[in-house]
Amino acid sequence: MLNSRVVSNGGSSFLATTGASSRCLPSGQRDRSRGPKVRRPRGCGHRCKFFSLTETPEDYTLMVDEEGFKELPPSEFLQVAEATWLVLNVSSHSGAAVQAAGVTKIARSVIAPLAEHHVSVLMLSTYQTDFILVREQDLSVVIHTLSQEFDIYREVGGEPVPVARDDSSNGFPRSQHGPSPTVHPIQSPQNRFCVLTLDPETLPAIATTLIDVLFYSYSAPKEAASGGPGPSSITFFAFSLIEGYISIVMDAETQKKFPSDLLLTSSSGELWRMVRIGGQPLGFDECGIVAQIAGPLAAADISAYYISTFNFDHALVPEDGIGSAIEVLQRRQDGQGS
Repeated sequence: MLNSRVVSNGGSSFLATTGASSRCLPSGQRDRSRGPKVRRPRGCGHRCKFFSLTETPEDYTLMVDEEGFKELPPSEFLQVAEATWLVLNVSSHSGAAVQAAGVTKIARSVIAPLAEHHVSVLMLSTYQTDFILVREQDLSVVIHTLSQEFDIYREVGGEPVPVARDDSSNGFPRSQHGPSPTVHPIQSPQNRFCVLTLDPETLPAIATTLIDVLFYSYSAPKEAASGGPGPSSITFFAFSLIEGYISIVMDAETQKKFPSDLLLTSSSGELWRMVRIGGQPLGFDECGIVAQIAGPLAAADISAYYISTFNFDHALVPEDGIGSAIEVLQRRQDGQGS
């Protein structure tokens, strides 16, 4: 077993959404039946240390820690999820190389057990690592579930402090057989995506382009060929600045707008394709959404980055593996739906 540990960020996080530039929906058209509309992460210190902004065709999703949330001005266009979310990160201290990337490597050890214990999770994969967001009210269940395989630490003042299993297991609700997870449809737009990073000191050099891409440039999604499933391409851009590390996900066409010598990627320069989960907005209370995607991909040894947003979830798989990924997930859906 890998010598791994789960570290919980010491603060709380907030999830919010706002309409995407001129494409914002009137409030009366926003789906309000599937749970709260904003998610929160926790942080410490006097400045925002956890910031993530993701643009989708529907809206923008913002994940910030408490300090970042305090800096947001009141707005009638901003919807905030009621729950407070804690950020978990799995770190390995094994010298062995891990072949799988992204959420795939923690699908069996973290994602599946949490789903079995009916814990709703959000995922945020970055260039550097993967973050799991769980609701604060579920923390005792999370610790009890994961402490059998992991050492659990809580970040206090920037330092990891061990969390004793007995401290959080009183009144632990035993796993029960709940309803089967909803089988959500999937789509695969034709965009080719890059997962990139950037030296924070060079951020000012791309700031103007970054603002333009996120808030001013807009091209309507291209429709698929007749009979094709979903759009041939969609608007998607993810930017995160977490503990001083920058991660950016954008499609290959958008990347051409940025200076090529500032954006860094893996030595292979691998491109990624998207699997988009959900035909209608997903609910925050629903469990097993990430597991039903990450589990089959892990079993097929397909790497995947995973980004949850306010309404839908998105998995990125290597471009040369998109056919296999769709086949694996479709087979799983057909099996659950029958």
